[in-house]
Amino acid sequence: MASTASPYGLRAVNRNDGMPYAGATSQFLIDPAGLASNIFNGQVVIVNANGYIALSTATGADLTTNNLGGNTLGALGVFVGCSYINAQGQQIYGQYYPSGTTGVVTAYVITDPSVTFQAQLDGTTTQAAFGANTFFAAVQSTSTGSTTTGNSTSALESTVVTTAAAFKIIGFASPVGDAFPDVLVKFNPGAHAFTNAVGI
Repeated sequence: MASTASPYGLRAVNRNDGMPYAGATSQFLIDPAGLASNIFNGQVVIVNANGYIALSTATGADLTTNNLGGNTLGALGVFVGCSYINAQGQQIYGQYYPSGTTGVVTAYVITDPSVTFQAQLDGTTTQAAFGANTFFAAVQSTSTGSTTTGNSTSALESTVVTTAAAFKIIGFASPVGDAFPDVLVKFNPGAHAFTNAVGI
C-alpha cells in the first residue's frame, strides 16, 4: 500500500493497449559542454534548441506555456540512464546523469508515446481521478532525485484536472484510498513531441 510519500518519477510498466513494454529506448546526446543539472532515472526530458537532451523544467500543467517542452513543444520522453567516459577513462553506465559531466554522453530515453507509466500522486484522490489529467506536483530540478539510487523523486499532482495537461490517468496501481496512491498514466498527445506538429 502507498501509505507514505516515496515518489519515483515515471516508471514504464506496459503499453497503453495492455501489451508488454519490451524495454525499448532511443539514444540521444547530452550537450558535451555539460549541463548544470542532474537528470535522474524517471524524469521527463526535452530536446533543447541546440539539439541536445535536457531536463524538462515545466510541470506540464498546461499544453502551452507550461507544456513539458515549453512553448507547446512537448517532451521527448522519459530518461532511464546514460553512458559516458569518466576522468579515469572508464566507460560508465549510469542510472543518472551527474551535473557538469562533459564529453560524449549518451542518454537513454523511452520515447514511445504509447507506453504506460506508473507514478505516485502527492496526496489522496478518488475513483473520479480515473480518466482525468494530471501533471508534476513540482518542477523537476537537479535536486528532485537521489544521487544514491539515481532515481527521480518527482510526484504527480493529486488534484486532477479536466483541462489539457501533460498526463492522463488510465488506471490505479495501488488502492485508490491510499494516502499516496500509485497511478498509471500516459502522455497526452500535445505533451509529447512525437504526437504534435510543433518543432523547435
